[in-house]
Amino acid sequence: MTAIVPATPADLAAVLALLERSRLPVAGVAAQVSSILVARDGAQVVGSAALEMYGTSALLRSVAVDADRRGQGLGRELGTAALALAASRGVHTVYLLTETAPDFFARLGFSRLSREAVSAEVRQSIEFREACPASAVCMVLSLRQLPSPASVKPA
Repeated sequence: MTAIVPATPADLAAVLALLERSRLPVAGVAAQVSSILVARDGAQVVGSAALEMYGTSALLRSVAVDADRRGQGLGRELGTAALALAASRGVHTVYLLTETAPDFFARLGFSRLSREAVSAEVRQSIEFREACPASAVCMVLSLRQLPSPASVKPA
């Protein structure tokens, strides 16, 4: 059975390895351990999602699922759990950058946005400055308009 739980510092190596296998940026992830969620199957980390907090804004990053676990709804569960964590910490707006999954994030309620419209604090993140190319799709979700779980379409 898979459980989504807060990451511990001991999970960092497994999260970084998962991100590398998924071809996602690892720069800056170590600094976010307190806001990383992991999907754990027994002792094995099989998924992750991280938030970088910037006051009432956050950057959702590092959403990854092991290749053999994809297509089972685990990515959606991780994304939904990360959004709930953001809301519990007073975040109103969540941004992200993606090169490969804009349709997946649209099903979680995100919509496209120009990079210039992103809050200045979030634009200073390593994701915006260095890790994600300019070709990455920028997306946003207002947590004040978060869809109910029943309205989220399956991945």
